[in-house]
Amino acid sequence: MKIKTSKFAVSAPDLEGCPPSDMVEFAFIGRSNVGKSSLINMLTNRKDLAMVSSKPGRTALINFFIINGEWCLVDLPGYGYARAPKAQRHRFEDFVANYLANRDNLACVFVLIDSRLPPQKIDLEFLNWLAEVEIRFVLVFTKSDKSKSGKINANIAAFYEALGEWVDGEIPHVLTSSKTGGGKQDVLGHVERILNEEQT
Repeated sequence: MKIKTSKFAVSAPDLEGCPPSDMVEFAFIGRSNVGKSSLINMLTNRKDLAMVSSKPGRTALINFFIINGEWCLVDLPGYGYARAPKAQRHRFEDFVANYLANRDNLACVFVLIDSRLPPQKIDLEFLNWLAEVEIRFVLVFTKSDKSKSGKINANIAAFYEALGEWVDGEIPHVLTSSKTGGGKQDVLGHVERILNEEQT
């Protein structure tokens, strides 16, 4: 798949504020500071489509981007930002969970995981919740250029081992780097396959 056009559509504060749409949606989410905005910009060949900030936790709304005029990329607020006020964290959790569990045209969630880190409980708990509510997801391990491949492979293996205690079944994953463009076609390949499934 090649992304030819990408444009911001709208931001929504919650599920009720999301626009009516017949387009298939693919959501991107992860812990704050996992590199989500950089990944979205890399996938879309844009430097400024999603806002990149040195301060984690800046995405506070559900942001919709129309891709190639045929599907929608949804940028969700990051989870687990410890410095956000507790009430704000709970509000984020509630409206994001509501969107994920109840958005009819959501086809898949790309969950971003920092490849430099060992398994984090907050990531595992979130993935367990996705599995419980039967939401399809793909793991996207980010920042692969920032650590040695041996350490990254060990972290991914440990993550899958830990994930096996929470989630049943095979879960696909992609290794990415926003800096080098690594994994771009793998992510878009998942999008293309799912789009084809939705159209048949």
